[in-house]
Parts: sequence; C-alpha cells; structure tokens
Amino acid sequence: MYASVKKPTIIETIGLNRLRWFGHVQRMGENRIPKRVLYMNLGTTRLRSRPRNRWQYEVREDGRIVDEEVWQEKVHNTEEWKKLLRMARNRHILHMPME
Repeated sequence: MYASVKKPTIIETIGLNRLRWFGHVQRMGENRIPKRVLYMNLGTTRLRSRPRNRWQYEVREDGRIVDEEVWQEKVHNTEEWKKLLRMARNRHILHMPME
C-alpha cells in the first residue's frame, strides 16, 4: 500500500530519524550531555533473559542498510550526511518488508 502512494513506511521513517539523530549527536562536542549519555556505561548487570536491543545496535543496522561501508565516515560531514539520508529516503533503501 505504501508503495502505491510513494510514502515511506513507519519503519523507514523511524530508521531515518534514528540515523539523523545519530549524526547530530556524533557531531557534538565530547563534553555535551547527549553524546556522553550515548556512550555511557552504567556498570549494572542485566537480567538473565534475552538481551534487549540497544539503540546503538539499531543505528548500526540502519547504517548497514543505507550504505554498507562508508556511512560512519560521512557522519562528520553535515552536507554528505544529509545527502546520504536524502538519498535513502528517496530510494526507500530502508524498506523492510513485512512478512
């Protein structure tokens, strides 16, 4: 249905917004709170159940779908990063088919 109206699915939109925010935080200074929180290690133990996905794992998956090799190199160049995200949105690269 989404393909017929050429709009990104909610999954694509979430993935693109997650990558957009990741790029924004990566370009922040090291002493900024959002960047410190992103890489913070709380030092607590997890429960014995299945490990939950971390935000960084989801970003890594979104990045692999966008561009296999160079997406992490482009994050520090704002114009290249915006171009990559725009290209992903236009091509629907982040499309994850529902089964």
